[in-house]
Amino acid sequence: MTRGKRNLLIAVAVIAVVLLMFYSGIKGTYNSFVTLDEGVQASWAQVENQLQRRYDLIPNLVETVKGFARQEKDVFIGVTEARSKVGGAKNIPDKIAANNQLTGALSRLLVTVERYPDIKSNQNFIRLQDELAGTENRIAVERRRYNETVRAYNVRIRTFPANIMAGMFGFTKAEFFEVPESAQAVPEIKF
Repeated sequence: MTRGKRNLLIAVAVIAVVLLMFYSGIKGTYNSFVTLDEGVQASWAQVENQLQRRYDLIPNLVETVKGFARQEKDVFIGVTEARSKVGGAKNIPDKIAANNQLTGALSRLLVTVERYPDIKSNQNFIRLQDELAGTENRIAVERRRYNETVRAYNVRIRTFPANIMAGMFGFTKAEFFEVPESAQAVPEIKF
């Protein structure tokens, strides 16, 4: 074998190895994006499961409270309107906003309950309130898991050089499920 052919063969082998490494890097990065994106979607599905549970409990809770507090129409209307917005939300940012509004409305409903001591002794209400409290805890856990998954995904698609490939393949930043400032305020209780 001549020296020229040998050098050409070495050059072709080096180029083949470099291309194989480049392909493997792209493939691995792309697959990690897909895996993380699927994790975000799965985490959001778990959040939605718990939000649906709360959505289903609310009419029972409202009807129980209505029986004791007929004059608190504004609170019930607020909960009902917030619940209907949750049912009508189509994408993740809208669902987050609607559920944050519902959280605020439920806080006002529970403040209303404080005004009516008789309702606190009603077993149906106590059971519903416990279910709702348990559901709110589940939502908090799933929201935390979702936000952790979103953070990992967002970090991955924003770090160099993966950010270049993320842009090429259309992977975009995912939305966090953040609590609005209004939900962080302590509800005011008046007797």
